[in-house]
Amino acid sequence: MPNELKKVIVITGTTRGCGRAMVERFAEAGHTVVGCGRNTKSIQELRRQFPSPHRFDVVDVANDDQVQTWARSVLDANLIPDLLLNNAAVINRSAPLWTISAQEFQQVIDVNIAGTANVIRHFLPSMIDRNRGTIVNFSSGWGRTTAPDVAPYCATKFAIEGLSQALAQELPKGMAAVALNPGIINTEMLQSCFSDAANHYPTPDEWSRAAVPFLLSIGPKDNGRPLSVEL
Repeated sequence: MPNELKKVIVITGTTRGCGRAMVERFAEAGHTVVGCGRNTKSIQELRRQFPSPHRFDVVDVANDDQVQTWARSVLDANLIPDLLLNNAAVINRSAPLWTISAQEFQQVIDVNIAGTANVIRHFLPSMIDRNRGTIVNFSSGWGRTTAPDVAPYCATKFAIEGLSQALAQELPKGMAAVALNPGIINTEMLQSCFSDAANHYPTPDEWSRAAVPFLLSIGPKDNGRPLSVEL
């Protein structure tokens, strides 16, 4: 791939599910992938499978200090994102809202909302300096409709929709921020809600083969639009 076509792709939540599958597809396509996750063993495996110029670090996106340190190191290596994918997320155990503890509710907010904001806070200024780049904040079908027993998760993904639209209005012309509904994918997260019924949906690997080309096509024309991956 010619150098001018290679992109730096920053992805959070790369140790499993859709994040892990996206790493594979972007790397296959010749792009440089910078990723993070909380599981040290899984990050070490990614480093072995995808050596330099790719880069993977242990980071909890809910911890602003960790995100700041990570971003500074990545940017100092001149790895400024062309595509910033806020994919990391957690879901509450399936249960009515009033039975979810304050601690569990806060964890979902801290990762899904604050984690997204933390990553944007520390990477976006360098993207703005170049006046180039796209931010994709992963939402959900449950960020546009609701279901019982996942109220905390729904609340955070509705927040991602609003955050993304407001951010889009703040960006300089030539950049883009979008909320993306990835669709229904057979991940550990879906299995926690759907049990065996999750097997009826595409695997992360199957999903990524359609999703990655779509993600690479997102640009200024899409700024502020709520998008969805169509399989």
